[in-house]
Amino acid sequence: MQPRSSDSLALKRFKVLDLTRIRSGPTCVRTLADFGAEVIRIESPAGLDPNEGALGGRETYDMLNLHRNKRGITLNLKEPEAREIFYKLVKEADVVVENYRPDVKFRLGIDYDTLAAINPRVVLASISGFGEDGPYRKRPGFDQIAQGMGGMMSVTGMPGQGPVRAGIAIADSGAGVFAATGILIALLERESSGRGQWVQSNLLQSMISLCDFQAARYLIDGEVPEQSGNDHPFATPMGTFRSSDGYFNIGASGTNQYRALCEVIQRLDLRDEPRYQQNPGRLKDREFLNAELNAAFAQQPTAHWVEALNQAGVPCGPIYNMQQVFEDPQVQHLKAAAPLKHPRRGDIRVVAQPFTLSRTPSAVSFTQRDLGEDNDDILTELGYTPEAIAQFKLKKVI
Repeated sequence: MQPRSSDSLALKRFKVLDLTRIRSGPTCVRTLADFGAEVIRIESPAGLDPNEGALGGRETYDMLNLHRNKRGITLNLKEPEAREIFYKLVKEADVVVENYRPDVKFRLGIDYDTLAAINPRVVLASISGFGEDGPYRKRPGFDQIAQGMGGMMSVTGMPGQGPVRAGIAIADSGAGVFAATGILIALLERESSGRGQWVQSNLLQSMISLCDFQAARYLIDGEVPEQSGNDHPFATPMGTFRSSDGYFNIGASGTNQYRALCEVIQRLDLRDEPRYQQNPGRLKDREFLNAELNAAFAQQPTAHWVEALNQAGVPCGPIYNMQQVFEDPQVQHLKAAAPLKHPRRGDIRVVAQPFTLSRTPSAVSFTQRDLGEDNDDILTELGYTPEAIAQFKLKKVI
């Protein structure tokens, strides 16, 4: 096994079996791996997985970002001998994560009841498109479908524009993060009960949850939110404004912040206007106010306004492309990009975990393994002889 000298210690005592693919499942497992869990990624032998290459090949930026810190083994779980190998791994595992369609795990014999009979302490995490039961359980899950059905696309974009998707796989990533949270809760609960359990998340409900205040707006007040573009739905000035050389964001929702903003742009008339001393009055005149603010902001570049407004206590920030994101000094200070060395792509960087623990921070130790790279080592650890391993290869069990 490749040395992991810079590992986190937080989850080092846990062993995780990773059956996931595409994005939601790998996002979940990446969190566990980066905090030190021993992860064994289980893939199909070459040519057997219909999703093989779905993200563009093994050495794309996406795969290298999602699958660091994992050992790798190939198992054709349709073969009884491969399932026996998997069950041996389950005996020693703390967590199994999968994001097959709900019925697949039962056909393969890797459902929770089967795994719990082998190891009552095991936690199975399942990520699906629409849930493990219900009328849509058999539908294939896809991020943009969940964005539409979860309400996010109806509140995104300019008023009257029509639905707009987010530029990121927010439902996939959200389902993965929620699954990781559920796994950690289940592991904590296991300390008192001694028993594992079945953790479930899905893209649809994750998307609804991430809509949060917009969803609560309907549930509590009965109001169906509409698109509000780059403006905040019910606070102003809070949105995107244009400078002499581009765009930037302001979050001056409080009256004191609004008054400070007006002083920075030397519009004391707007500062002192009685109608604008509370947010409802400003909101009523938002179109007029935005036009007046944009006229003032057009006199200077974005960098000037970001500095001046932040100095005055007005929340304000530039709007970056990805290159600018990682060139920002605060982003660099936060170490939001983690360095890695890949045997063929050389020195690369991946996206680091977005939260920090003071004693046991996350660590990115090694890059994605080649397909089945750890087959011999893992099978030897399970007690298989070189002759048995050779037979598994011959029969395409691995």
